[in-house]
Amino acid sequence: MKIGIMGGTFDPIHNAHLMLAEYAYRKYRLDEVWFMPNGNPPHKQNQKCRTDAGSRAEMVRLAIAGREGFRLEEYEIRRKEISYSYETLEHFRAVFPGHHFYFIIGADSLFSIESWVHPERLLKTCTILAACRAEVNRHDIMEEKIRELNRKYKADIRLLITPVSGTASQIIRQKCRNGSSIAEEVPEAVEAYIISHHLYQN
Repeated sequence: MKIGIMGGTFDPIHNAHLMLAEYAYRKYRLDEVWFMPNGNPPHKQNQKCRTDAGSRAEMVRLAIAGREGFRLEEYEIRRKEISYSYETLEHFRAVFPGHHFYFIIGADSLFSIESWVHPERLLKTCTILAACRAEVNRHDIMEEKIRELNRKYKADIRLLITPVSGTASQIIRQKCRNGSSIAEEVPEAVEAYIISHHLYQN
């Protein structure tokens, strides 16, 4: 099976996440996309997630309910240890040897991936799909970086040019604090969950 991996804090998950996953799912004819909330990500050690893992996972569950090929993967949020991407993908490769994994990342992650722990091990486990938002990212610069990394690591990194418009979980949290509507940014069920659980309030 061809499996896409969408990792993130998902604090909260929003429509741009879903649109990017849908685009990758269709373009690469993936069998499934696994949404994997981070439990204890290394880059967030000095900036704790504002919402507990259970709530973030539930918002993902609500967001993807009824969507073909989408599933929640709780592997990282069940771990107490810091989750490194290379360890997670090596685990999946060992448990699911018949699957081919496509790790979906953003443009920023493409340019910082060599600073991650053991990028050489991560890049052996999967195909990287680097999302390029046409109105924001220079795809020629991204393509040059992809060629460099592919040569250096014998990797399989591919550009995923996407029409997905950008938004940020931080902006959604700020809107919640200001009492502004987030109906255009998140699925209706996620908005209802945020309101009913008083998330992101001062």
